[in-house]
Amino acid sequence: MSGHLLLAPDKFKGSLDAAGVASALAQGIADADPAHQVRLCPVADGGDGTVAAAVTAGWQEVRVATTGPTGSPLVARYARRDRTALVELATTSGLALLPAEELAPVDAGTEGLGVLLVHALERGAEEIVIGLGGSATTDGGAGILRALGARVLDVHGRDLPPGGGALARAERLDLSGLHPLARQARFSFACDVDNPLLGPNGAAAVYGPQKGADPRQVKELDAALARWAAVLGRATGRDPATITAWPGAGAAGGAACGLGAVLDATRQSGAGTVLALTGFPTALEGARLVVAGEGRLDRQTLHGKAPAAVAKAAAEAGVPTVAVTGECLLTEEEWRAAGFEAVYALLDLASDRQDALTNTAALLRRTGKLIGGWGRE
Repeated sequence: MSGHLLLAPDKFKGSLDAAGVASALAQGIADADPAHQVRLCPVADGGDGTVAAAVTAGWQEVRVATTGPTGSPLVARYARRDRTALVELATTSGLALLPAEELAPVDAGTEGLGVLLVHALERGAEEIVIGLGGSATTDGGAGILRALGARVLDVHGRDLPPGGGALARAERLDLSGLHPLARQARFSFACDVDNPLLGPNGAAAVYGPQKGADPRQVKELDAALARWAAVLGRATGRDPATITAWPGAGAAGGAACGLGAVLDATRQSGAGTVLALTGFPTALEGARLVVAGEGRLDRQTLHGKAPAAVAKAAAEAGVPTVAVTGECLLTEEEWRAAGFEAVYALLDLASDRQDALTNTAALLRRTGKLIGGWGRE
């Protein structure tokens, strides 16, 4: 057998992080045949788990005291390599940080992420990649800018409180106090959604309900973001209509819009960016089989999620890919079209759904043993 098996799964959300998934699969493959050469390269798609994937790939972990989406203190981390910092919005403003009964769709803010950006800038970062995804917020990135020294003011010149709801009273964005290093650094955001800021496909309408917004709040947030776009336009000299229509402007509750308008942040493929930053192309060299995966394979997987990106890159290198998942909602025709030679679902091995959720590592090890047999072919 020549070549190695490359394990490049994303997390199984709610059960196991990507590194844990890869480790369990590796144990199973060794059970099948200890002679298998295995390389682990956990990945992510720009959402939660992005920093963890980078740290596993050898980036330096940096921990910072900051705040969560509703202002509660927490310690978050980002990853650093040379002059590049990789920051993940979900670590400070993520939906997973709030219990279901404490969601705050109108008041949650992104100030905590801005604190991480300041920390990275003041320690020499010249390029900052921000993973967007999994946010609890719809504040258009106002909190990020506020933490960087900008002021969001009402008609009386008073500072507005955090949250997207307050943007309904926004009158002016004062950028005079913006951190000078923020004007010099290069920013990009990694995400694969292309929603505009406003309207039926915008940040509030599409993602607001997931963050706890009821129909009335969705309308209020959409109107507040429209006002915010006008304020951003006046502060930066950009056309508000252009700002709101940028593909991906609605990502992370419109955070991409504020980042793009003020910091000239550019949009990159979420999964593609993470693959490049975590060394996937190098790990792929000489592989004879790639194992991708995530907690559930469904239609969203087909639109830029990590397993599809892994399969695409492997196919371009002429390497077959199999997928591991908790549950597969795709037809065989769909997953084959996405580039997978086979799909292994934990539900096929588990006694029931609860078993799949609570015994994920053991089931993945059993799956790895099956893949180890496949890898001998």
